[in-house]
Amino acid sequence: MPAFVLRVWLPDRPGALGSVAGRVGAVRGDVVGIDIIERGAGRAVDELVVDIPDAELLDLLLQEIAEVDGVDVEDVRPLSGPPEDPAVVALEVAAALRDGADPRVLVEGAVRLLRAEWSAVVDVPGARVVAAVGEGVPADGWLAAFVAGVLAGGEEPDLGELAVAPLASGRGALVAARTALPLRGRERAVLRGLARLA
Repeated sequence: MPAFVLRVWLPDRPGALGSVAGRVGAVRGDVVGIDIIERGAGRAVDELVVDIPDAELLDLLLQEIAEVDGVDVEDVRPLSGPPEDPAVVALEVAAALRDGADPRVLVEGAVRLLRAEWSAVVDVPGARVVAAVGEGVPADGWLAAFVAGVLAGGEEPDLGELAVAPLASGRGALVAARTALPLRGRERAVLRGLARLA
């Protein structure tokens, strides 16, 4: 049975999610997972893992969901297997770091947990990238200067596709970027949690 992850915006009111689930059921689909990404200003952003009997029903599913008042689908992606459990991934990263693993484990964890295009650990005083994975990581000097500016501001700005979390050491930051979708509040909190592990 094909599975998809749908990122939906919906009114933050009782019954809204149930209405969406009813529309999924109308095409013989099943909501098998829900992840609340962000809430505020009367709206919620949720990721739904949905099984449908046939991938050709995806367009009909999206049309059905669009019928629910105040609901918008921000993104759809197919799943090739069961989604990773974020709690398990975070524990794996924490255990590896406790055992003295390379900082690369941290950036790999950020990429897995946030579906980021790239992630890097930046040493600001040394103006260098300590570890990085993914495509499109900026040059060391530029990224170190950018992170220094963000950290000097005190409060993390909402950069949409980029998130910066200070390391516990105070010497730099863990950075992650994803251009396909903005990084939301809970995702930024995950990055801050990972940075505290370093």
